[in-house]
Formats: sequence, C-alpha cells, structure tokens
Amino acid sequence: MGSASSAYRIIYLDVDGRIQKVVFSHCCSPCDIKELFCTAVGLPRSTTFSLLDASGAMVSIDPTMPSNSERSPYKVVPLSGGQLPDKEELFQNVLTQVAEQFSSSVFLNPSFSLSRAFKINELKAEVTNRLAMLEKRVELEGIKVVEIEKCRSDIKKLREEMTSRNSSSCLDDKKLTPHRDVPSYPKYHLSKETIDTLRQPIFDVWQWEPNELCIHDNYRNNPFHNFRHCFCVAQMMYSMIYLCNLQEKFTQIDILILMTAAVCHDLDHPGYNNTYQINARTELAVRYNDISPLENHHCAVAFQIFSQPDCNIFSNFDAEAFKQIRQGTITLILATDMARHGEILDCFKQKLETFDFTNEEHVTCLKMVLIKCCDISNEVRPMEVAEPWVDCLLEEYFMQSDREKAEGLPVAPFMDRDKVTKPTAQIGFIKFVLIPMFETVMKLFPQIEEAMLQPLRESRDRYEELKQIDEAMNEIILPPLPYRYRKRRVRISAWEAKRNE
Repeated sequence: MGSASSAYRIIYLDVDGRIQKVVFSHCCSPCDIKELFCTAVGLPRSTTFSLLDASGAMVSIDPTMPSNSERSPYKVVPLSGGQLPDKEELFQNVLTQVAEQFSSSVFLNPSFSLSRAFKINELKAEVTNRLAMLEKRVELEGIKVVEIEKCRSDIKKLREEMTSRNSSSCLDDKKLTPHRDVPSYPKYHLSKETIDTLRQPIFDVWQWEPNELCIHDNYRNNPFHNFRHCFCVAQMMYSMIYLCNLQEKFTQIDILILMTAAVCHDLDHPGYNNTYQINARTELAVRYNDISPLENHHCAVAFQIFSQPDCNIFSNFDAEAFKQIRQGTITLILATDMARHGEILDCFKQKLETFDFTNEEHVTCLKMVLIKCCDISNEVRPMEVAEPWVDCLLEEYFMQSDREKAEGLPVAPFMDRDKVTKPTAQIGFIKFVLIPMFETVMKLFPQIEEAMLQPLRESRDRYEELKQIDEAMNEIILPPLPYRYRKRRVRISAWEAKRNE
C-alpha cells in the first residue's frame, strides 16, 4: 500500500472479477497511468474506460488519485464505441469524487485540498461551456440542413413548373394571353351623389372609413401623417383634376402619376419631420445625405410595395411607360418637401405667361404645384372638417418638440407647446403659403377661386378674429392658458360663430 507521501502508489483493479495490481510513480502522467492500467488488465492502449470506486463514483486518472486495497479495488468499466456517459451522470460522478477527496484531504493539507477543489470546479465549468458550444453547433447545423433541404425542394418545384410551362407552350400553337399579377378585387359601384361629392373640396373625410389595403398598412398611426391624411390628399387631387378639367389637358399617364403620388406621398412617415431627421442624424438622414430624407423614403417604400406581384398595378405597362410613371411619381413625391416650396413656386410662376400643355417641362412643373396644393389643402375645406386637422398637426408637432427638448436638439417656435397657439400657427401659414400658391394656380385655372381661394380667405379672417379674442383674454387671464384649454376655447368660439350665422 502506498500513501500520499510515498514515492510509489499501488492501485488494485477489478476487471470482470479478476484483481490486478498496478504500481506507478508520482512522476507518471495521467496518460502513462492509463497505459499501465491497459497493460495490467490486457486491454488495447486505445481503449476508453472509466474507473469506479466501491460506491460507484468515477475516479479520475492522475498521480494524486487515492490508493485503495485488494478488498475494495477500483472497478474497470470499458466504454463501448468510445462514447462518454450521460452528461448528468458524468457531472454527478465528478461532484461525488470532488466531495470525497475534499472531505478526506482537507484536514491533512488544507491548502492543497482547496487548490485541487478549485481546479476541479474550473474543469467542470470548462466542460460545461464546451458541451454548450457543441450543442449550439449541432442545433445550428441542423437548422442549416433543414433550410438547405427546403431550398432544394423549392428549386425542384420551380424547375418542374418551368418545364411544365415550356412543354405546354411548345405543344400549344395558340397565342398565349399575357399573365396579369394583379389580383381581382370586387368592384365598388358608387352612387352619382357620392361621385359628385368626391369631386368637391367640401368632402368630409372624417365620415369615411379606410379599407384594408397594402398602402393603408404601410402608413403609421401618427396623429397627422396617417392614411386618412393620404386619403385627403388623394381626394383633393381628384377634385382639382375635375375642377380644372385636367383629364382633357393631361395624358392618362399624367393623371395616373398625379393620383399615385397623392396616395403614396407620405408612406411610412415616422411622425418627425426632416429637420428632426437631420439634426438627430437618424438612419434616414444618413442614408439620403440630408437631402429630403423623408420624401426619398416615401418613394422607396412605394416602389417596394409595387414590386410585389399582388400589388403591381403597373404590370400591364411596357418598360418605357413604367419608367415614365416611376420617374413622374418620384418627382412629385419629392416636391412635397416644404424646404423646396419657394423654388418650385417660382419655377411655375416663370412659366405662367407662356404656359404650354404640350411642353413636358411645363406640365411637370404644374403637376408639382398641384400635389403641393393638395398636400396642404386642409384649410380649403369647411371649418368643421379642417379644424380637427389643425389639432392633429399640432399634437404631432408637440410630440416632436418634446422629443427635441429631451434630446437637446433645436426646437422650432411653431412646434413648441409653450409658445404656439392655434391662431398664430394658422394665420401665417394661410397668408404667406396657402393663399399665394392658390392665387398663382388660379391664374391658369380661374374656376378654383370660388371653390378653394374663397374658403382660404374666410379661414384666414376667422383665425385673425380668434387671435384678437385670445389677446384680449390674455390681458385679463395671466399667465396664458395651457394649450389644452386654448384648444377648448377656440372650439367654443368657432361653434358660437357658426351658430350666429
């Protein structure tokens, strides 16, 4: 028998009931000890086996392994196929062995035992990590195999379908009908009264419920820039086409471009304008180099939708016509960036004196002004339709200004809830943006004066009166009321004015 301090160590092994004795030195490595065991029990050196003590716990093969006696030899258990025991069983055996060695040796040599226990804990953690990595790798490889098989299956089906189509086209000498990818939708039969109302700026969009369309699903639920705003712009465009008799002056493709751009002009609007995108250095601003980031994004989303077979409303157009539609739609959507307002209006004014409907450049400039008119045309509508839109817009402005304050970004005065009022927000916009633009368009189409310009002038006058009332009340009520109360007072004043009519 050897001891922990002797130069040699004697181990007894139980191999199928035969007791074998193995003597080894402390200088032996675990690999040397394993070879000695294999020689003693008559096993090949490449054999994988495990040693179990009398209690069934696994015993590690190293020079410090405890000695035993002939009466309680270690049992040799060869492992078939070189497989390891179950992971849970392996951990249990290792933990049992650690506990036994720790409890039996700590009193003899505490520092040695603690060091050994910590090393075994480190080994356990390393084994656990390696097993986890292997399991993850097997899982990923399994997923790859599934995906590859699915891809192969899809390719096989596609190849078979193409072969089938080619075979049928070879067998059939008849001219094939071009395939249309647009699904068939139920046709809605609108009454004459509805059609006539849609042609007028007085149409009440708040009484209309949106349908579930792909375009609808790609508008966000913002207070202002939502699908209902998109519908407002499209309906006003339809109204201007009818009032200005554009169907007789423009080509059908021009009309299609106008309506498509109106429907798509604010797709996926995030509710924060270009100024915020640029100041906050958002992904959109970086992607489009600070040049109309939102409008460029609206265009990109629109044509991503049209690229889907079920949404491709242009599938029957040839390549040249589609190119014209795409370029025209992009031009109009980009024109809705208010940073370009002065540039676009000045360009249109220069062409008014000699405007020519056969001149492509003149027509493009007019279309850009038309979509701008429709985009900001809420005040053309009756007061009870237009005023809720002001509340929606201010709510969206205040959301942005609150975020800009929180992020330390510049805040526009007309968006600051602590500075803006509804009359001050609208008067300047109507006087210096809306009326001059619609007056310019009226020079080409005098018929819009009564339907569009007159409501704008009335709206300007109404807000100027409300501003005077606010100023008079602010002289009495100090400090100024918060916006939520001002909004309520404006609604009451507007209601009283309408009632007095």
